Amino acid sequence: MDIGVSLPTMAKGTTRATTLEWCRGIDAGPFSSISCGERITFHNPEMVVTNAAAAALTERVRVFVNLVVLPIHPIPVIAKQLATLDVLCDGRLTVGLGIGGREHDYLAAGASMSHRHQRLDDGVAELRRLWSGGAAFEGADPVGPACVQPDGPPLLAGAMGPKAMARAARWADGVSGFALDADANQMADAAALARTAWDDAGRDTPPRVVSGCFYTLGVDDPQATLAGFTHDYLRIFGEGFARAMAQSVPAWNPDAVLRALDDAEAAGVDEFILVPGTVDPRCLDATVDLISSR
Repeated sequence: MDIGVSLPTMAKGTTRATTLEWCRGIDAGPFSSISCGERITFHNPEMVVTNAAAAALTERVRVFVNLVVLPIHPIPVIAKQLATLDVLCDGRLTVGLGIGGREHDYLAAGASMSHRHQRLDDGVAELRRLWSGGAAFEGADPVGPACVQPDGPPLLAGAMGPKAMARAARWADGVSGFALDADANQMADAAALARTAWDDAGRDTPPRVVSGCFYTLGVDDPQATLAGFTHDYLRIFGEGFARAMAQSVPAWNPDAVLRALDDAEAAGVDEFILVPGTVDPRCLDATVDLISSR
């Protein structure tokens, strides 16, 4: 199983030095990918800009945009941004696409949440058309640059339930999920659901299954650090939910992180993304040591 590490963009305190140190450390470490995701109404740095920095500062790991809330974006604009990322990282790009779950991001972007599942499907088709040389409108030049990867980057769907999986199986190369509590059964069920959806859709190639969890290692009071990060991230969904999840996230010590990785691998996960709850570089150092010895 591959193991990726996200940039700590969702933790407070990200600076230029954070980006430089984590990009270089992840690229030099025993990891498969570097990533960051999208939120608008939050304190995180912007997703495309940050992934562009990761593309320029790394040479080896895949750059994983995890993930784009596609219905809030004008498709030709995000198509151009993602194609540019593919050029900047010389074809190391993977893109996660989904509908998101935060109304505030839609409102901030001036987008509607209505029909967002269909808009995701339609948006994916338009991305592929534009990447194959199609124009954004009649008489326009094609949207460039051309992707390094001939058919564009691999696309993973942020799908969860059976209906979303069935839709994703029509267009995605795999799924990008998340296990907040790193539950073994949840990861196994999600992997099985994806593979069943791909089989039902008559796909010849099984889906790439990605999961992940929040974690913290190597810092003072890692449990409290992880709980605080989780509460901050989930507070938009309600104080009660955020507090409950903050009290239950387990991956704040080496044994728990290794257990999450072992459970994910046993569940059939192809890549597991560790999402740090701190910008502290000691967390990255501890992660390198742990995964190197696994």
